[in-house]
Amino acid sequence: MKNLIQILERIDGKGYKAYKDLQGGYQFPLFKLLVDYVQGDPFATPSRIRIRVMQAHLKFHSDWIQTKVRQIALEDYLLRKWVKQIDQLSRKRGSGKSGLFTIDCPGQEILERTAVVVNEDFAEARISIGLPAQGRTVLGRQAKEMLVEQLPFLVKQSFFLNEEDLLKIERRMKLVDNQQAIRQEMSRQKWIAFIADGAILPRESGISDRPLQQMNVIPFQAPPTMKKVVKVPHGDSISGMAIPTGISLIIGGGYHGKSTLLRAIERGVYNHIEQDGREYVLTDPKAVKIRAEDGRRVEKVNISPFINHLPFGQDTKQFSTEDASGSTSQAAYIMESLEIGCSCLLIDEDTSATNFMIRDARMQSLVTKEKEPITPLIDKIQQLYKEQGVSSILVLGGSGDYFEVADQVILMDQYVPYDVTKKAKQIANDSIVERQFEGGEQFGKLTQRVPLKKGFDASKGKKEKMDAKGLHTIIFGMHQIDLTALEQLVDVSQVQAIAWMIYRVGELADGRQTLDELIEKVYTQIKTQGLDVISPYYGKHPGYLSLPRKFELAGAINRLRSLVIRSGG
Repeated sequence: MKNLIQILERIDGKGYKAYKDLQGGYQFPLFKLLVDYVQGDPFATPSRIRIRVMQAHLKFHSDWIQTKVRQIALEDYLLRKWVKQIDQLSRKRGSGKSGLFTIDCPGQEILERTAVVVNEDFAEARISIGLPAQGRTVLGRQAKEMLVEQLPFLVKQSFFLNEEDLLKIERRMKLVDNQQAIRQEMSRQKWIAFIADGAILPRESGISDRPLQQMNVIPFQAPPTMKKVVKVPHGDSISGMAIPTGISLIIGGGYHGKSTLLRAIERGVYNHIEQDGREYVLTDPKAVKIRAEDGRRVEKVNISPFINHLPFGQDTKQFSTEDASGSTSQAAYIMESLEIGCSCLLIDEDTSATNFMIRDARMQSLVTKEKEPITPLIDKIQQLYKEQGVSSILVLGGSGDYFEVADQVILMDQYVPYDVTKKAKQIANDSIVERQFEGGEQFGKLTQRVPLKKGFDASKGKKEKMDAKGLHTIIFGMHQIDLTALEQLVDVSQVQAIAWMIYRVGELADGRQTLDELIEKVYTQIKTQGLDVISPYYGKHPGYLSLPRKFELAGAINRLRSLVIRSGG
């Protein structure tokens, strides 16, 4: 600490590059400061520091990190404390980003992150800091105030716990234990989703993921025929609507809550924080939201289960295009998800290609099957479940033909769910529909593809570039990857992780391993060495990463316009 003060006093008033002298480690009374990277000027990417406090000082309870789920929950709680304290303390001093502390900021989900790490030996926070300058002149006294006065205060307020923290952490531990218990019961009972009674599904606004707080919000209440009760380790049993495997429809009029329910289900692949309203809305983690995506690139995907005999003899077993239509993009998205092990398709009619979802009897009469290359989902959805074990949850408002293939039908009426399966089946039996089945005898072949290394070139000039630009874009070398259709991404730090994971997949690509095998290798490395391992700053400061699912990583790779798949692979 004394050395740090001496350096700051010595470089006060010098050129900004004098800050480079700070790199290294400094022992404070209760923590160690590690300066990993110093920015080149006040307008550049901020400097990166780590704060490490030994467990001997903290005395965290050992049972808080006894399972991975609990460890992630504790790290998430501590990160939120850091965010709150930094928001209150950080202020601009001088030019550019001078004087600002920043740290990864979580949303409503509890994700595995690199911003705060807790283990048996220590707790560590990874922070960015704008070292203060006026123009390009070092403001040493202001830097001293930040590092020697404010930083110890931040550490004390964020890592050292009071009685209120202890109570909140215990509540957090009970929450994630209960969430885990419900997920285990879902697996045993073969449920795709569980929506607890009393859940608040509507969100604050289109740009806020916080729960709607209005007085007239209707808490979720399961229909009696679909209500299940799950015993949990802490507190009373939890009741709610269980959606079993199979084909489930969510129907109803416009603005009655169909899409709101589906959005809650698609986010249920993650655990949520207390008071989110969706703490006990839980979904099979292998469920994937599918939508049409006009204009995306597709690289050698076997879409033949859905699309065949295209004009000019175009091959649909290795289908490629630079500009997919709605139907071909949706077919490709499904097949790409199946390739990575998806267990359930989540589909909203509003974001789907109509001709991919249904072809009614009148259209079949006018445009015969030999003239129509598309086999609609309605004719493949049962085969997909019976042959591949892949369920579907569909939001529908305009196609009653799906009643015939559905296992469950849920009607949303003024945000209240009703089980109308029997009535829907009766309507299907009573209505004479002359629609012809077009699905063939089997679903079709699932093809594993082999990517080639040359498709993962991240070069941009003399450097390599792999950066997140918000939630929907990755810059990878000379290419932009559009992630808009990956609707289950929830955090920019997931996107940054994906950017670096794509690069790691490219390093491993040898022309023999399938995309699924390469992705699995990356996740195995993360499981054994931690999420830090994918970062170019491994061992130092990879503070802005959170773990994505393998489906979003694969989705980003499939949308990389330079991707090359081996012919015949």
